[in-house]
Amino acid sequence: MAGDRILYLSGQDVARALDGLDPVAAVASALAAHARGETVLPEEAYLAWETRSGKPARALSMPAVVDGCPGVKLICASSSNRGHGLPRASGLVLLLDSETARPVCVMEGARISCLRTAAVTALAVDLLAAAPVERLALLGAGEIAAGQLELLPPRLLDLREIRLFDVRPERAAALAGSARAAGRLVTVSASAEEAVRGAGVVVPVTTASSGYIPFDWLESGCLLVNVSLDDPLPEVVLRADKVFVDDWRLVAADGRRLLGRMLREGLIASPNGSRSGGPRRIDGELGEVLVGAREGRTRAGEIILVNPFGVALEDVAVARCIHERAVRLGLGTALER
Repeated sequence: MAGDRILYLSGQDVARALDGLDPVAAVASALAAHARGETVLPEEAYLAWETRSGKPARALSMPAVVDGCPGVKLICASSSNRGHGLPRASGLVLLLDSETARPVCVMEGARISCLRTAAVTALAVDLLAAAPVERLALLGAGEIAAGQLELLPPRLLDLREIRLFDVRPERAAALAGSARAAGRLVTVSASAEEAVRGAGVVVPVTTASSGYIPFDWLESGCLLVNVSLDDPLPEVVLRADKVFVDDWRLVAADGRRLLGRMLREGLIASPNGSRSGGPRRIDGELGEVLVGAREGRTRAGEIILVNPFGVALEDVAVARCIHERAVRLGLGTALER
């Protein structure tokens, strides 16, 4: 694999290589391997700054080894991008040769990040949703929401309605229009509460930095997959029947996000903590449910929260599949080192 050149895959190359690939299968395989202790997943490096226009910006570097393939995900975001007509987030995924440690492929990462996020939600739905799911609520109408609309409806066979809400109504209307053109039954809700109440699956995909979803909005049997940062209020974590993450160690190390803050406040405890008395114990990791090491849903009426950290091994697993297919198809540009 190593050589004198590095393969670069543009966004268009990535899209072509993704055609026909199953990101849910790639993510499921990676999380199962993680549950079996077969991956390497260090903590992320988090860089934050303020732009010249006074807006917050950040860059996260997230390395991982999965299926013997080492890689690094770089994801960057700036709140000022919309004013420049740019997407809020962008990124790259770098794959390394496992023997020589030399970079062999670098690819545009925004599409990968979007689809692997949707794949985590899809996996959570497969494992933990209470059938039948007739209503799906999406809070937020950006690129991540569009990815959810690609992967979720085909696996929700009883779905009758998709409710969409965004604080910017024009964004919600635009996404709803494109989804309807693809044959989806989408309605635009006037508020987050209107979207959430009565939904069997709720997926916040926003940039909210403070919680707004109370427990009482969630109907019996609801699965809330919080792929955002802070959308649920702490009471949702404390009152949900079960709470799952994708990697407890990384969640515990990050004091910026909801569960990390609650851990530091003594409100929640490790999945391996005491089951009697004390703070609310997290119920386990999604990969552990997948391999049968932790119990998932046991009653139809359970309200379950899945709060993924968003781990790099998912991106690396999908990127590895993309790279292999791109090589077979002759995609990409060879760059001199």
